[in-house]
Amino acid sequence: MDVMSDDRTERLRAIRDEVIALSSSPLYQERVKNKVHPVIGEGSHWARVMFVGEAPGRTEAATGRPFVGAAGKILDELLASAGIRREDVYITNIVKDRPPFNRDPEPDEIAAYGPFLDRQIDIIRPDIIVTLGRYAMGYILEKFGLASRLEPISKMHGRVLDAPAAYGPIRIIPLYHPAVAVYNNSTKTVLTQDMQVLRQYDCTPRQSA
Repeated sequence: MDVMSDDRTERLRAIRDEVIALSSSPLYQERVKNKVHPVIGEGSHWARVMFVGEAPGRTEAATGRPFVGAAGKILDELLASAGIRREDVYITNIVKDRPPFNRDPEPDEIAAYGPFLDRQIDIIRPDIIVTLGRYAMGYILEKFGLASRLEPISKMHGRVLDAPAAYGPIRIIPLYHPAVAVYNNSTKTVLTQDMQVLRQYDCTPRQSA
């Protein structure tokens, strides 16, 4: 597909604008009160690989960028260990605003923001979706009809699951959330080992605008 004829950047910008204006979100008032930003996502709009976490943390909400705090540093190390440039992939979360005190996202929050992630996937059309943490794993497996395959992340991490997307076949790879590895070096070792599965795939963008 010709980059110049593709409107994905405009469509992703529309998602950003809608999330910024989402006053009906259960986390909107929290954002306004704390004078922080929603975190939409960043990376190549032509990425073959998309990383999906659960929700932004303090540093992410302050900057409006995903995975730039302590967990983000771990993610950067993991990407480098597999020979992947951060700018070549797309990184986002299910929930686009930070839950109070970095607590786990609640069902109504996932319901409010999930449709935006669905649209991001449909626009970017990744070949591989890497889920970070159990909430992202559960959401993505259910979205792509693999709910029956769902097990605890301690059993699922590092597996490669084939799934049908509207635009073609994809692979889903569940991983632990990098935040778990901030204070647990053994989990970081497991994450590093799991990340190496990506070496067998082309992780460079299809095209660059």
